[in-house]
Amino acid sequence: MSTYYEKMKFEMELRGYSQQTQKHYLGHIRSLEKYLNKPLEQILPDEIKEYLHCRIKQGISYSNVNISCNAFKVMFNSILNRNFSDDVIVRPKRHKKLPYVLSKDEILSIFNHISNLKHKTILLTIYSSGLRISEALNLKCSDIDSNNMLIKVCNGKGGKDRFTILGQENLNMLRHYWKIYRPKDLLFPGMVPGKPLAARNVQQVFKTAKEMAGISKPVSVHSLRHSFATHLLDE
Repeated sequence: MSTYYEKMKFEMELRGYSQQTQKHYLGHIRSLEKYLNKPLEQILPDEIKEYLHCRIKQGISYSNVNISCNAFKVMFNSILNRNFSDDVIVRPKRHKKLPYVLSKDEILSIFNHISNLKHKTILLTIYSSGLRISEALNLKCSDIDSNNMLIKVCNGKGGKDRFTILGQENLNMLRHYWKIYRPKDLLFPGMVPGKPLAARNVQQVFKTAKEMAGISKPVSVHSLRHSFATHLLDE
């Protein structure tokens, strides 16, 4: 790893960025270098704009391009002291779209097509508590507070901790799951000791169940979180 990358990693650690954010930012810097085929210190303002324009024309999502902009701000302004303004690191305008939401019947249909207890418990926990997939997979047994019917979410988005609701049906399934699997620390451990189940496995299970249920909406596991918020408002 070059000195610039080491300095950027240090800068991000100093700011308290998560490991996932650090990985994404460094990846975007490498992509820029690869695209321009020149070292970072030789990259010109117009070349950064050219790269961002190319990404937008390719149909890359707003959030992905926005991450590139954030990464470039850290590298070029904090590490290389180039002081590039927003006229150089140009963020595209965000087009706000309402997320796709699943009905309660559609969610029930999806769950009915999942036979694995562990996968079903993870997805029910995501839906009934409004969790991100990473938050659910990193839960520990001690995060389930059945006395107060709460789930503690540690190091969520932005490194923040919070509490969310624990539904009775979810608690019943978690208890059944625990009796079968007997997890000791991580609630949903993967094959590697000390590591949670891989998110891609859960995404694939959801995708397969959705297709088996005959649901054509372009939804993912994250749609369960949106559906949770919508259904909560409907009650």
